[in-house]
Amino acid sequence: MKTRVAILLLIIFMVRTGEAIWLTLPHSGTKCVSEEIQNNVVVLGDYVVVSDDHAHSPTISVKVTSPYGNNLHHRENATHGQFAFTTHEAGNYLACFWVDSSNHGAGDVSVNLDWKTGIAAKDWESVARKEKIEGVELELKKLEGAVEAIHENLLYLKTREAEMRNVSEKTNTRVAWLSMMSLAVCITVSALQLWHLKRFFQKKKLI
Repeated sequence: MKTRVAILLLIIFMVRTGEAIWLTLPHSGTKCVSEEIQNNVVVLGDYVVVSDDHAHSPTISVKVTSPYGNNLHHRENATHGQFAFTTHEAGNYLACFWVDSSNHGAGDVSVNLDWKTGIAAKDWESVARKEKIEGVELELKKLEGAVEAIHENLLYLKTREAEMRNVSEKTNTRVAWLSMMSLAVCITVSALQLWHLKRFFQKKKLI
């Protein structure tokens, strides 16, 4: 019973918290964050430049791309911003940040990125208002969503495992055929060499 309660509390904690990332951008170069996300998943991202000098905050450029290179978000000369999209491709989604050329020489720039996907990106306040639920009912609704997300992730992992297994089996089959062909070529070459040597010795009347 205690184990089940601990698991439920862990799921609630996972639902309530997002994934906040701190990035330190050099004055030249790019830093990227990637996450492997399956198809039809909501992604939300909020980013803000953190600077001690409130009078002059450095600006950055941001670009978010899909696994196939499609541009999902691109902004320049920004001190803060957000992006939101629903994935249509399964794979690694990439968010890249770099300091604008006008700020080069000003030192490193700190950026806070709040990256949320799936159940963590859902607007539970809107759900509560729409369905008129609160308290325990809302937490149970969150748990239901978390369980569904975990189930979908397990199915996705199972599909990926099957794909990798098929690729591995095909590779093993090709390697086996290549080994057999290599052995056949070696045997053929050895037989030709023996035949050639035999004819050579016969011509020389050595045998």
